[in-house]
Amino acid sequence: MSELLNPADPVFARDPYPYYARLRERNPVARVELANGTHAWLVTGYEEARRVLADPRFSNVPARQAGRPKPPSAAERARQCLARHMLNTDAPDHGRLRRLATAAFTPARVDALRPRVERLAAELAGDVSRRLARDGVADLVDAFAFPLPVLVIGEVLGVPEADRADLRAWTYRVGSPADALEPGAADAAWSSLHAYFGTLIARKRRAPGDDLFSSLVTAPDEGGLDDEELLAMAFLLLFAGYETTMNLLASAALALLTHPGELTAARRDGAGRWAAVVEETLRHASPLEGTTWRRTTQAVALDGGTAIPAGASVLVVLAAANRDPAHFPAPDDFRPDRYLAAERPAPHTAFGHGPHFCLGARLARLEATIALPRLFAALPGLTLAAPPDTLAHRPGLLVRGPLRLPVRQGDAAPSAPLAHASAHPGG
Repeated sequence: MSELLNPADPVFARDPYPYYARLRERNPVARVELANGTHAWLVTGYEEARRVLADPRFSNVPARQAGRPKPPSAAERARQCLARHMLNTDAPDHGRLRRLATAAFTPARVDALRPRVERLAAELAGDVSRRLARDGVADLVDAFAFPLPVLVIGEVLGVPEADRADLRAWTYRVGSPADALEPGAADAAWSSLHAYFGTLIARKRRAPGDDLFSSLVTAPDEGGLDDEELLAMAFLLLFAGYETTMNLLASAALALLTHPGELTAARRDGAGRWAAVVEETLRHASPLEGTTWRRTTQAVALDGGTAIPAGASVLVVLAAANRDPAHFPAPDDFRPDRYLAAERPAPHTAFGHGPHFCLGARLARLEATIALPRLFAALPGLTLAAPPDTLAHRPGLLVRGPLRLPVRQGDAAPSAPLAHASAHPGG
């Protein structure tokens, strides 16, 4: 393909699927040229994606950064700490870290969060209702999809309720584009998170609670996590825990608002269909567009004759694999019914595959199946306040979801998009 891949292009970010379909037709594992002048291998086929994700020759350890190192600072130390999380490790280190995290994320521990998620979802739906009454328009990303998973991760980390407003504000700032904040605001937020988690770990060593993170802090010394690994785990739980679920909630809401028949069916049929809506959103609008980058440790010859050289950068595009027509009929259609049929579709790859399969999958599903029906029950007349084809999406190749989702109550026609609306998490 002669066209460059520019992940920052707003048109590509809004709808990358035609590009991925053309790439898959050419070769489901193809070398592409990126707009920054580099090249990478993109995996867009379903079978090929699962094969690569399970193959240890594709390493998760990032290549050493080239160029001059950044000057030391609290913010840079926090970023470097985040880079040492278990998604950036291979066996045997990855196995040890994952075993510890798996022990903390047991189904019983995750399911015990249900009452808290129900309460938070109801409170936030009430906040959206009040914003609509006050302003006429509300942004579902800012008012609902972002704060819910951040507050739930506060529960997972055992962050005291008095500190959760700060956690939410810091998380918002480090996840925002640099040009959307005052100079230095992102660095200050990184520094605050680094200092806060260090204090939180020390506090839990002295007085552990019944939260999931306390079980990691107090794991036996032999084989347990040291302070740097705990800091990395805290950052990973925070960012992985909210980013995926935020995009899942926002994309599901957008899909339902643009497919009113599916929303009517979910309201009518209850829990089973809401679960199908969540699964179809995970497939149709994968919250993680791609995995973390892989690097080949040796030359790899894949089935079909594709040969990838050693040291190559490889990205498994989950969003593309989930729309492979060889496994998902009418892949571009939003059809929750496919998860209600007697013959279920192939397992989607929204949470990855293989040794790095997402540990938070159960929690993300729990949050979405609770939050979506409560949101639409509290706001029965909700409609989009902007044409859907004008809504900007998050740029890049790793995460995907609407940047903003403006809504209003009633049957009024959509207005112009809120391109410059405030999205401060404090509302």
